[in-house]
Amino acid sequence: MIPAHLTIERLLIGMGKYGASDLHVKVGVAPAYRINGVLRPIGEEPMSADEADHLLDPIVPASLRPRFEQTGGLDFAAYTPDGDRFRVNMYRAGGHTHAAIRRVKSEIPTFESLHLPAIYRTLVEQTNEGLILVVGVTGCGKSTTLAAMVEHLNATQALNIITIEDPVEYRFVPKKSIVSQREIGIDVPDFKTALRFIVRQDPDVVFIGELRDHETVLSAIQAAETGHLVFASMHTADTMQSLSRILEFFPQHEHAFIRSALSKSLKAVCAQRLLPAAEGYTGADGKQVGVVPATEVLIASPIVRERIREHGGEQDIPAIINGSLHDGMRSFTHSLAELVNKDMVAKRVAMEYAPNREALDSELKGVQVKAQTMVGRIKSGG
Repeated sequence: MIPAHLTIERLLIGMGKYGASDLHVKVGVAPAYRINGVLRPIGEEPMSADEADHLLDPIVPASLRPRFEQTGGLDFAAYTPDGDRFRVNMYRAGGHTHAAIRRVKSEIPTFESLHLPAIYRTLVEQTNEGLILVVGVTGCGKSTTLAAMVEHLNATQALNIITIEDPVEYRFVPKKSIVSQREIGIDVPDFKTALRFIVRQDPDVVFIGELRDHETVLSAIQAAETGHLVFASMHTADTMQSLSRILEFFPQHEHAFIRSALSKSLKAVCAQRLLPAAEGYTGADGKQVGVVPATEVLIASPIVRERIREHGGEQDIPAIINGSLHDGMRSFTHSLAELVNKDMVAKRVAMEYAPNREALDSELKGVQVKAQTMVGRIKSGG
């Protein structure tokens, strides 16, 4: 590991060397890398208050420094000479500067390299308008999945794609499409301002980095309703919570209107969680895989749209997903069972992440019984 108390530039380069997804900087502890989901300290000596307060000075944009001084928090992107990008969140805690830095690889991954199910590609290829949400907790790979979706369109269709991000993470190089990436704080002051005029910019595809308040949610729904394909992320654990969270952004008297608008504009909600991959599992390139996603996918079928319109109808969403797996929908339980049966994730790990361990155990046993029955028929010549 890199010794403590080095420059921020060397610490960022070290993230690529050691395969770290995140770097944490806090007063009183050694800097730490997150590698395959586990925090590992860099050296043993803790950072002093002065070291933590000034470690990030070389990479903080001068134009954004006043915002940090005023608000105590700042998001921005940083780069290394080898092309790696970093999403930096610096914040004040206990009167001193702390930071969480996420490494974003320069190459935009494909659906296959992310181990995402085929329905993700299908949704992107067969949808030309409406709202597609990618949801999950912090660090589950939402931004990377959305980048793969947008890049697939960029490479295969002639479209005008506009992104609004805070900060810009992946840089898209225009291929068949035209891509304009607007960064909050640099190109435009806030999401509200960017979204107010976005329809005038003739977009086919709109990518909103995060739905974080009623204004961004309403703008996303309105853009989807007017014939645009809109991608966005939300910090919610699953598909049902994402629908509830959207309603929480609005006063009670507006819920009926939002339910109606969402039932018309929503195309799909894709939720995901990252799990440690099974020891020795490798990808198509032969390289060791550290994490793989468990996914839940809700597709806006007629019955789903009906439930979204009804007060409390989102409570039926899990049952609808479980009854519609053959239509492309996916439950976390089904996804976990699939990962175990493909030897991508250990059963013990899947059980730790399962929303319902009994349901997962039953599904795994059902698959195993079917497999054993088939083997018996082959041996008997049946």
